Amino acid sequence: MRYSLLLSSLFVPGLIIAQASAMDPAQGFTCRTHDHAEMEHFRTSDPQGWQEAVEARIALDERARQLGLEELRGGGEGYIIPVVFHIIHDNGPENISDAQVHDAIRVMNDDFNRMNPDWVTVRPDFVDLVADVGIEFRLAQLDPQGNCTNGITRTESDLTYEGDQAMTQLIQWPRNRYMNIWVGASANGAAGYTNYPWVFNNSPQNDGIVVKYDYVGSIGAGSPGRSRTLTHEVGHWLNLRHCWGNSNDPGLEENCSEDDDVEDTPLTIGWTACIVSGSSCGSPLDNVENYMEYSYCSKMFTTGQATRMLAALTSTIAQRNSLWQPGNLAMTGVFEEPQLCKVQLRASDREVCAGTTITFVDESYSNVQERTWSFPGGEPASSTEVAPLVTYTTPGVYPVSLTVSDGVLALSYEEPSYIVVVPDTGASWPLQESFEGLSELALPDWRVEDEDNNGTFELTSTAAFSGSRSIRLGNGAAQSGTVDALISSTYNVSDLGSMVIGFRYAFARRQPWNDDVLRMYVSTTCGATWSPRKTLRASLDLATAPDQGGVFVPDTDEWGIAEATSFGPTTFVPDLRIKFELTSNGGNYLYLDDININGVPLSTTVEEAVETNGIHLAPNPANERCLLYTGPGPLEPATLTLYDAVGKALHTRTGYLGGNGRVEFELNDHAPGLYWVVVHSTSGRSSHRLIIQR
Repeated sequence: MRYSLLLSSLFVPGLIIAQASAMDPAQGFTCRTHDHAEMEHFRTSDPQGWQEAVEARIALDERARQLGLEELRGGGEGYIIPVVFHIIHDNGPENISDAQVHDAIRVMNDDFNRMNPDWVTVRPDFVDLVADVGIEFRLAQLDPQGNCTNGITRTESDLTYEGDQAMTQLIQWPRNRYMNIWVGASANGAAGYTNYPWVFNNSPQNDGIVVKYDYVGSIGAGSPGRSRTLTHEVGHWLNLRHCWGNSNDPGLEENCSEDDDVEDTPLTIGWTACIVSGSSCGSPLDNVENYMEYSYCSKMFTTGQATRMLAALTSTIAQRNSLWQPGNLAMTGVFEEPQLCKVQLRASDREVCAGTTITFVDESYSNVQERTWSFPGGEPASSTEVAPLVTYTTPGVYPVSLTVSDGVLALSYEEPSYIVVVPDTGASWPLQESFEGLSELALPDWRVEDEDNNGTFELTSTAAFSGSRSIRLGNGAAQSGTVDALISSTYNVSDLGSMVIGFRYAFARRQPWNDDVLRMYVSTTCGATWSPRKTLRASLDLATAPDQGGVFVPDTDEWGIAEATSFGPTTFVPDLRIKFELTSNGGNYLYLDDININGVPLSTTVEEAVETNGIHLAPNPANERCLLYTGPGPLEPATLTLYDAVGKALHTRTGYLGGNGRVEFELNDHAPGLYWVVVHSTSGRSSHRLIIQR
């Protein structure tokens, strides 16, 4: 088993020990459980804390030396530790299933109770030393408030991609009642990490284990080869060192002068490969198959290691001894038979394009015997499966309900607006969104994301670049660090060969150091993934007005314009979506207006633009004026609108098409560049490219 234990801030800034590297088993295994530079920083920056930690370490070491294994077991049947898994996710594969968590508990229980089938294949020299440690891990059945739980929490947060201390602060249950395990998309760049009890002793807020989602259990996103990561980390959490001692580098000759303070593990240089016949430091045979090695063929703890772990578990240091007390086991419900107490469901996605199939999962707990799903607007409309697949073909907002039963008790739950389905072929370009006709920001037009629930984008009539309405986002020091988003429905740009997305914005800083960031994204996957296409920073180009402490309300000349033009062929899809996202740094209010999409159709070249559908523009390129000539057909009413390159409507003419007529456009007020004349009539719509050149 290979781990890489990197240092980070748990007890003091920059200090984590026992951190397992997220590496493939074939690549080798490194570890940094006792970085001397970080320990020195700890000692010098917090002398009192360092002294207390050292005293706790000495006390634990002495306890392990003085007490024997049977003494620590006290004649009992073993120790039970209540466990809670906190799944921190962004609705990706890191949102692992309950089944994968249960499998991780199984692996740990097998390893700590000599129930793992592979222990009998340990080298004969060590078979008699394979320990039945006598620790059982059970998922909690009652939360800290006494409510029912399945021992698994789920928190949606972007911090899952960091896997650092900030992620662990999102949710933690009391360390004197539960062993906290956090699962994320990342474990701070590693497979997992934790710390020794003596380091955690005075920092209960950091006590626990962080592990990357694909190093949990042997099923689902996990695998048998990575499933012993938690076993290794729990060993550190219970005060085990690596077999070669407090060194970060296995395989070095100087490790022979180190020790793990366990008598029955031979002195070793440490192994990063499964060489079970390996020997070093004068030992006839090293314990290469130990869980605290990096050999990736871990199968055992020794009885000496069991003594050291139980010495920590029965000590007051880091409150380990409170976990297994009968009163705590009753308070956490681990003796109770699982009872049906909560209906809970999740979906692989809650916002999709029409025609997309969604996977629903019943996560109700516990002891579910029967279930009935209802999916109005979906196909199928109902199901009794644990994880049904449902397809939505018609745009709309749909409810989902689930009823579960244990054969006696039945519980039901309904989400009225759980699934949002947008058109798979959106509105045709050109888009001109000035927000004048909207009554709210909700699909099928636009929707908002407010993860921090502290206010977000809203319609306003306080200011506008054109018309009387725009979008406003309240922003200030209280919002610093938060992220808010404005997301469109779908647009059909599949017939474009080039595209311009433009928008108006207004922003001011409160302080010179504010560096709020506005990003514009596009999605060609109906919102499943996003690609940034325009970034504006307050320190560079986002501010359109001077710094001001009061609430910013822009004048008509305090608006900027931004354009995104670099779009490749894969962008031109029938379900393009746009997202505006502000990352606050404590600046002032942000305003958006006149969002436009325009471009050149694939079927239109410069020559073809002269005459389309019986209509042609001349001269083109034009200078002071341009005439639109109509074909010889019957007269029909029409509206002709001139747009600039970013889709801003400049002026509109009404008249008739047909009869070999003509409509004149005066161009003196317009700068040289690319423009569009869009014709709407009873026959349909056509777009004609016009170039003004002087």
